[in-house]
Amino acid sequence: MPTLKALIFDVDGTLSDTERDGHRVAFNQAFRDMGLNWHWDVETYGELLEVTGGKERIRHFIERYQPVSDKSEELERFILELHKTKTRYFVGLLNSGAIPLRPGVERLLNEARAEGLRLAIATTTTAENITALLTATLGKSSIGWFDVIAAGDVVPNKKPAPDIYIYALQHMGLDASECIAIEDSENGLASALGAGLKTIVTINAYTRQQNFNGALAVLEHLGQPGGETCVDVSMIRRIFG
Repeated sequence: MPTLKALIFDVDGTLSDTERDGHRVAFNQAFRDMGLNWHWDVETYGELLEVTGGKERIRHFIERYQPVSDKSEELERFILELHKTKTRYFVGLLNSGAIPLRPGVERLLNEARAEGLRLAIATTTTAENITALLTATLGKSSIGWFDVIAAGDVVPNKKPAPDIYIYALQHMGLDASECIAIEDSENGLASALGAGLKTIVTINAYTRQQNFNGALAVLEHLGQPGGETCVDVSMIRRIFG
């Protein structure tokens, strides 16, 4: 029987509730900076989250709601610049302490390290965003806690494709049977399952109604000791089987 050796974490919505009060806010600030009359309210952004990846989300919004006649090369440059501006605002929000970790995340990371489990990240967000989040919430040294940070455009296909998890596994030198993924969304679960990973899901306001068939567990959050829910290393090993 395989032994659990590593935990692989998604970022947005999993480590931190970044979407509604982080990325969405930063997108709207970037729109204003670039003279656009766009505004993504909470409901609209929830719909856009069905598209994985920030640049892909912008492109989808343009194609569906704001058709443009720019040549493809010009459109790509515009999307890249808009996304770069949004990232700057998002990092500013993180550095201000406006986006904390979700309940139980810091505790579980520390427990896993103490128990000798390896850690990795597999996400569609940028490496810059991850560095800013970890530094703001756990300190700069926490970046070194993770053997692999698989992020952004290092693979051709984003979630729900399994590419980012396969990349993380390959760079850790581990088999999927030796790891558990921790996700928050249907797309993330599909990605992890597609890579052969057993998966725990911690839902949030945007993902609550999604389909999580195939997950080992679907929980509100990782919880704290003494609470109704507490995902610790012993529980993970137990459900890992």
